[in-house]
Amino acid sequence: MLIDDEPAQGRLISALAAREGWRALIVRDSETAIATLGTREGMQLGAIILDQWVPGDDACQLIGELKARRPGLPILMLTASASPLLAVEAMRAGATDYLVKPVAPERLMQALRSATIREAPRDELQPLTEKLAATIDFDAMVGASPLFRSALARAAKAARGHGHVLIEGESGTGKEMLVRAMHAASPRAKLPFRIVNIGGIPDNSVESVLFGHEKGAFAGAFDRQIGALQHCDGGTLVLDEIDRLPAHVQERLAEALQTGQVRPIGAAHRFRIDIRIIAASNWPLDEHVTLGVFKRELRDALAATRIVLPPLRDRLGDISALTRHFLHQIGEQPGLRPLGITDGALSLLSAYDWPGNVRQLQAVLFRAAVFCDGDALTAQDFPQLSEMLGECQAALNPQQDRVGVMLYTEDGNLRPLEEIEADVIRLAIGHYRGRMTEVARRLGIGRSTLYRKLGDLGIENSTAA
Repeated sequence: MLIDDEPAQGRLISALAAREGWRALIVRDSETAIATLGTREGMQLGAIILDQWVPGDDACQLIGELKARRPGLPILMLTASASPLLAVEAMRAGATDYLVKPVAPERLMQALRSATIREAPRDELQPLTEKLAATIDFDAMVGASPLFRSALARAAKAARGHGHVLIEGESGTGKEMLVRAMHAASPRAKLPFRIVNIGGIPDNSVESVLFGHEKGAFAGAFDRQIGALQHCDGGTLVLDEIDRLPAHVQERLAEALQTGQVRPIGAAHRFRIDIRIIAASNWPLDEHVTLGVFKRELRDALAATRIVLPPLRDRLGDISALTRHFLHQIGEQPGLRPLGITDGALSLLSAYDWPGNVRQLQAVLFRAAVFCDGDALTAQDFPQLSEMLGECQAALNPQQDRVGVMLYTEDGNLRPLEEIEADVIRLAIGHYRGRMTEVARRLGIGRSTLYRKLGDLGIENSTAA
């Protein structure tokens, strides 16, 4: 059931839902929605999407009423507000997820898939990160794993140049945050900046969005439109999900990057542009080139610098530092408070493989923090996670959650001092969220000494690049 009084949005959501086998029942006000629950159609509902605009300030009250009548029915709230306080209130009222407009089609479908009753054990793992403001510097990128620090070092170095950059990594690994950090550190930081999500644009509109069009260039082109490439002249254009760019647009973009000129659809003239492209892909573009679905010329043009962000399962040692960072961030949100976390809870988090990566970890912590009554999160605050891990959790050893530094090897002998020192430095970098001056001060050494040790011990750090 979609509770929405905007016909255009209703048609769009209905069409998107139909792709996955959903049939949408649209109601236009709160009273009709409540009445519908008791009807024959209402008894067959699998989920509810509520546009907050319909009940306005009473949205949370409506969620509570719907939940009271149908406790097992997932409710997703759609809103134009990015307020963390509204997210907290909606979830406490019973909302399963909270979507900020404009919502990308895949984001909506993911929310519906995850929230349905048949996947109830996963409802703790909703992507709620849009509720937290994104920081835009390298110091906010938490992690000490070699793969991750190496990626940051490469990104920090590339940020100071003007060449195009390709960032690859699974969904949720932090590509957008890295993009913003690179832009903030670049010579173009105060020049035009725009993010275009290719996956959220219909294929027949992508060319117009990027290149623009003249009035009358095609049916429906009632006005002249300036494309993103021209709009960002002198600055930076981010193309997210570049792997989903239609083939004919790939050719045009490759030509534009080669010639430095852009021709809007229907125009006889060209515009010269100076632009930096940062492209992001959830999949390795090399594989798409091999399969023939991505143009080699465009891949080569974009990949002057290639950065690969590792999935969270390849940097499990960072979970402790990431968890504390997110809990600090979450605790500053209106309606929430600072929380600690027990070793047992950290062990549980470290035992999961996090297919949704860092974004999923943040979402889980957000949800747990909303409902936590104590001063610290415990393993009991993650019931769905415990259920998914099953009996494996019972065998977890809280001392193996990578919170501290191991002094002994498995055979009982002391580890080499160099290895222990490297672990202590990595732990400090993660704990102080990459603030190297603070790390050096807390370790009781000079900043130059710290950087020398980073090099001697093979520990990469973005600020050292």
